[in-house]
Amino acid sequence: MTESSTPAAPDGHVPLPPAERGGWLVALGLGALGIADTDTIVVYEGGELFSAARVWWTFRLFGAEKVFILDGGLPQWKREGRPLEQGSVTRPPRLFRAREPTRGRVASLERVRDALSSHSAQVVDARSADRFHGRAPEPRPGVRSGHMPGALNVASSEIVENGRLASPDKIRAAFAAGGVDLDRPIITSCGSGVTAAILWFALDALGKEPQALYDGSWSEWGARTDVPIEP
Repeated sequence: MTESSTPAAPDGHVPLPPAERGGWLVALGLGALGIADTDTIVVYEGGELFSAARVWWTFRLFGAEKVFILDGGLPQWKREGRPLEQGSVTRPPRLFRAREPTRGRVASLERVRDALSSHSAQVVDARSADRFHGRAPEPRPGVRSGHMPGALNVASSEIVENGRLASPDKIRAAFAAGGVDLDRPIITSCGSGVTAAILWFALDALGKEPQALYDGSWSEWGARTDVPIEP
């Protein structure tokens, strides 16, 4: 079981390792933590469902297949009176055989722009409606407010209920309200690449795995002056 603690860049973005070193860095880091790619891995966090989905997605991206998120996280574990330990945990090193991510699963800005212009995939933004429509300022300096022309909005808060993933019916209703066709390709996005993974987790739970996640998300798109935005 691993607690979610994903380091962020100074602007709040949580990028994947560089493509040319990604698999090696992941294998080295996870192996040192005592995690093997063949292990059953349970990810949890101290609050409501948030960054655990990004950790879950990253594990799977690099080749781990038996990865799960603890429903309700640590709060639910405590409510059920389950055992807890104090202090650090050290495990003997393991071999994590990381595979290089399938290129199609991580979308670049260029691919997102092409998808929007050709309508080859739906780009679904997990930010709040106020941020999506430019009614609330972006938390990162130098990032404009608004959204990508043609993008759809399903706020991650609409599919998280009482700190855990909402029911399948509520998830379907949230995507339907956002105008998303679950039978067409989907690229998930958000502000920094974290809550986009919550959309991925929810769609995976419905058996509708997305085509890709836009890793740069709005922290990249909104900071550029050569791409269009809409309020």
